[in-house]
Amino acid sequence: MSAVKPLKKLVSCVILDLDGTLLNTDGIVSEVLKVFLVKYEKQWNGKAAHKLVGKTPFEAAAVIVEDFELPCTADELISEITPMFSDQWCNIKALPGANRLIKHLHGHGVPIALASNSPRASIESKISRHQGWKESFSVIIGGDEVRMGKPSPEMFLEAAKRLSIKPSDCLVIEDSLPGVTAGKAAGMEVVAVPSIPKQSHIFTSADEVINSLLDLRPEQWGLPPFQDWVEDTLPIEPWHIGGPVIKGFGRGSKVLGVPTANLSTESYSTLLSEHPSGVYFGWAGLSNRGTYKMVMSIGWNPYFNNTEKTIEPWLLHEFEEDFYGEELHLVIVGYIRPEANFPSLESLIARIHEDRKIAERALDLPLYSNSKDDPYLKMPSQGVENHS
Repeated sequence: MSAVKPLKKLVSCVILDLDGTLLNTDGIVSEVLKVFLVKYEKQWNGKAAHKLVGKTPFEAAAVIVEDFELPCTADELISEITPMFSDQWCNIKALPGANRLIKHLHGHGVPIALASNSPRASIESKISRHQGWKESFSVIIGGDEVRMGKPSPEMFLEAAKRLSIKPSDCLVIEDSLPGVTAGKAAGMEVVAVPSIPKQSHIFTSADEVINSLLDLRPEQWGLPPFQDWVEDTLPIEPWHIGGPVIKGFGRGSKVLGVPTANLSTESYSTLLSEHPSGVYFGWAGLSNRGTYKMVMSIGWNPYFNNTEKTIEPWLLHEFEEDFYGEELHLVIVGYIRPEANFPSLESLIARIHEDRKIAERALDLPLYSNSKDDPYLKMPSQGVENHS
């Protein structure tokens, strides 16, 4: 965990957005729209996804009708597509750090409100699948309970009123520009957690922009700090991914002096979308060699500006030859830091080696070393495996 930053401002409550902030709804939206648009011989490719973030259901429907030139009104689209979404709410996963944050704030008696542009009934349906969420919120407000949704500040002002807390003492956590705009218009402090990749630069009005909820530091806002960081690492629920090792960008060994064992992104883009970009660590199993410590990056690597999200594991062992084509299984057990850009190649390389030291030290702790015996690491080659 990095050094504690100075206090930004004292707040006494937190107001959370739902879709894209606490819940990974983007994948559900894409899947539903893929199916729905086939009826009109149209294809959803995700390029319009950024236009839907933070919008009310009617506004989002209007965008889809216009962009795809559909022969229906926004209201008709909503009527037709709502049952399709309702069938999928049970499949929505909490975003990494969401359960941790809600449990932490509620456990320390910090008042929490939920304010979403979604209708109240939709909110209730979504959060009912997540144990302990509903009772953790002192206030819940849906878009159909106010005259105007975000970017109007009305929803946030109403939440503060119901909490009996001054707007200036509220901290809003949002993933969308309309939400951030609404929070600032309400006179509140706002932390942006962008749900669309590579968009941090547009959130200039936010008081802070973080990569994911894993990176939130409550103590910067006068709230109780998390106590779960262990020697600069954050334990996470282990997840698995694997497949044959492929040739990557060719920069690991040649440019960085870091020989990464790359995996193809084709078969696990959905799995990667569930995990924030950043630096993680864990154990790596090579089918014909053994099990090794591993540190890895997930994301777009801002220094090299990748065009797609990748996963680049570095097996912390000196190998005498390449092992392209061999089956590699990874068990990811902890998080180190968010993805970041660096002013120079030298500073990037220095940070990579610091990540290695942190991972190597942490993996000797019983908290993490027990995962070295995970059966997944020793599974025989069966092609690409995705386990979460």
